[in-house]
Amino acid sequence: MAHPYHGLNELREMFLSYFESKGHLRLPSFSLIPPANDKSLLLINSGMAPMKTWFTGEEEPPRHRVCTCQKCIRTGDIENIGKTDRHGTYFEMLGNFSFGDYFKKEAIPFCWEFLTKVVGLEEDRLYPSIYLDDDEAFEIWNKDIGIPAERIFRFGKEDNFWEHGSGPCGPCSEVYYDRGPEHGCGKPGCTVGCDCDRYIEVWNNVFSQFDNDGQGNYSELKQKNIDTGMGLERLACVCQNVNSLFDVDTVMNITNKVSEITGAHYGESHAKDVSLRVITDHIRSAVFMICDGVLPSNEGRGYVLRRLLRRAARHGKLLGINHAFLYEVVDTVIHENECAYPDLREKQAYITKVIRTEEENFARTIDGGMKIYDEMLAAHKAAGETVFSGADAFKLYDTYGFPVDLTVEMAQEAGMSVDRDGFDKMMEEQRVRARKAREALGDLGWAGIEFGKEMPATTFLGYDHDEAQGKVLAIVAEGELRDEVAAGAEATLVLDQTPFYAEMGGQVADHGVIRCDGGVLEVKDVQKNKGGKFLHSGLVTEGVLKVGDTVTATIDTERRKAIRRSHSATHLLDAALKKVLGDHVHQAGSLVEPDRLRFDFTHFEAITPEQLTEIDRLVNDAILEGYSVVTEELPIDEAKAKGAVAVFGEKYGETVRVVEMGDFSMELCGGTHLDNTAKAGTFRIKSEGSIASGVRRIEATVGKLSLEVMNHNQELLFRAAQVFKTSPGELAAKAEQQAAELKSTRQALEKFKAEASLGEARQFLTAAKDVGGLKVLTVHRDGMDAGALRQMGDFLRDKEAGVVAVLSSVNGGKITFLAVCGKEAVARGVKAGDLVKTVCAVCGGKGGGKPDSAMGGGSDLLKLDDALAAVDDFVAEKLGI
Repeated sequence: MAHPYHGLNELREMFLSYFESKGHLRLPSFSLIPPANDKSLLLINSGMAPMKTWFTGEEEPPRHRVCTCQKCIRTGDIENIGKTDRHGTYFEMLGNFSFGDYFKKEAIPFCWEFLTKVVGLEEDRLYPSIYLDDDEAFEIWNKDIGIPAERIFRFGKEDNFWEHGSGPCGPCSEVYYDRGPEHGCGKPGCTVGCDCDRYIEVWNNVFSQFDNDGQGNYSELKQKNIDTGMGLERLACVCQNVNSLFDVDTVMNITNKVSEITGAHYGESHAKDVSLRVITDHIRSAVFMICDGVLPSNEGRGYVLRRLLRRAARHGKLLGINHAFLYEVVDTVIHENECAYPDLREKQAYITKVIRTEEENFARTIDGGMKIYDEMLAAHKAAGETVFSGADAFKLYDTYGFPVDLTVEMAQEAGMSVDRDGFDKMMEEQRVRARKAREALGDLGWAGIEFGKEMPATTFLGYDHDEAQGKVLAIVAEGELRDEVAAGAEATLVLDQTPFYAEMGGQVADHGVIRCDGGVLEVKDVQKNKGGKFLHSGLVTEGVLKVGDTVTATIDTERRKAIRRSHSATHLLDAALKKVLGDHVHQAGSLVEPDRLRFDFTHFEAITPEQLTEIDRLVNDAILEGYSVVTEELPIDEAKAKGAVAVFGEKYGETVRVVEMGDFSMELCGGTHLDNTAKAGTFRIKSEGSIASGVRRIEATVGKLSLEVMNHNQELLFRAAQVFKTSPGELAAKAEQQAAELKSTRQALEKFKAEASLGEARQFLTAAKDVGGLKVLTVHRDGMDAGALRQMGDFLRDKEAGVVAVLSSVNGGKITFLAVCGKEAVARGVKAGDLVKTVCAVCGGKGGGKPDSAMGGGSDLLKLDDALAAVDDFVAEKLGI
């Protein structure tokens, strides 16, 4: 009997509901952007990747049984996308996880029950596999589940040992589904493990019991874990009896939209099928990446996104679409996925704007560079070459913005390969040239120290208290845990509770003091580690501090007030930007310091002066309105339903803090704020500009710093008015008048100097030597610039057809030469270009130019007279005298 049909969205809910019934906590998908403390991944590529610290035991999970449906991106096989049934860059991974709770005895029966009883797959079509020496898993499959020994396959490390970079890993047991001989290769002995499409893996039980340090060294984990992964699209293929993930219901609906726009349909040709699949896959990936805060750029995950969008756009061109069209597919992608990911609909306008902007930018790139590419390709083919040079590929990338992957694809279509090694070498050379010195991220001493779960997270009291008592739980000095630390030492203290705000969310840390009867620590930095411990760093200025001491922690309240002013003003600025520029504006980063703020946001064109003035006005109006700043803690869904704005890239728990400022601003925020907007004082925008493609930055001041700037500017105004002997109100008119008078005086002076110079030139002509009928002269005047020399030289040349003149001047220890020859002199073979080369060479320099006028320089001042003396001999030689 055939198994029942299930839609992809239905399967996702069936899986999560089943494991909820088995005591698992259902968690929403983590962001595609890995946690800040995980540098091993560019993008989340598996269900367990965001949970590494729960697997290793570094952090306590919210429950020891968890289930998720995780968004994933993998781009290792991007060249195969669209060409095979199995490869996709975006996919969803269903997973049930145990952190030190159950193990193989429970995990395998869960797997079997879900596949056979819940989904309804035929038992006789399911085949388990195990790691070579995993007899425990064999016994469970064979004895407990009842699978005959000949239907259980043992595979080696490549197939049945799961690891992805550094982190938790272990042996696994997979389950394969037999799709039937019609999907097979027909070869004798075709069975589970064959490369054909008959036997497809639908479930992977990973028995996570080791930790890989990334260098191939394995250590036993403190706790044994279960990490189950099952591709949602792959399971949907089986349940819907379709050939590929592109034929699954939700994915095919996206392809139908692409077909509607392009006019291309499945089955018309292999090339069209590939293009339709590439566009469908890549637009799915792009929508989810942008929703999670990734922006197109030339590095890191931003480059992955740019590459996907540009490949999709180019395949649109292959289907005859020469205008931006990908953004039109966004609504369909969201429609198919919003039941599980409602934030897609919330951010639709923003996602659409990002994709359309990138498409339009790429269209200009293609149009500008395609002609150059065609010329390069023709040149290679004309030379009989089969390899497109790395230098040409790099020029296309560097000058015309062509991604190298695009060049590779186009070259392959023309029957050529690209010299990637040559390209990579030139890219590396460019990176070395462009690499700017970065400030070292100071070693905070505690970076290598791990505080275990036995030490509780620090309780933050700083929303309501500027001072509080706490207990010293740990001390770190010189990179080591200490029992005590004395005056003169740099140290880091962990307290059980604190009023100090740790640097996060763009807000800088509090400063202040921690003191007890025995000692004092002046706190200059506070950080929060991944285990939730607040790390107070600074200098011990008095006495001794010990683990176990009860201390009084006191923040610098004036500094905190100034930080509050900046943070509340940042929220007002964010709201004003949305009102003036549009809802596509999202925070892309911020820095909140005492009375100073920096705000990065997504916007795709320059902000006009009128818009900037309006933004400034809206913020100051909101401050003067004196809105009460109300904070409350709400469940995340209730906060979003209320309209609170979330920040891209931020990880929110089930309960969030909502900061509301009248009807002007409402955001999710863990920072510290004013109780009334009026306390922010004057808001002043200092600068606005672009910092990356699609990202702009505003820097501004508030409070006392704004007042200091205003007072300083006013002082400058009065001083300037005093200098001009006028009042501040008349200063602009007076300055314009003085500038006009100065310009007029300068013009008169220049005219006088020119007339004086020309008068000198007339005198020089009368004193010129006669050499073979030509008038030869040399002149030296210190302090003349090149323009003055040319003016005098042009006069001599135009005044006397037979003149040969060399003019020189010394400025800053360097000699400048100008040679001029009249028409008659040039006709007789005496040329200024040759003459100036000869003269410059005497002084260790170079020169050149036209026959009638040439310039050069020299550095040996002692040879200047010799150089000028050589002019007569040069002319005589040219005339044959």
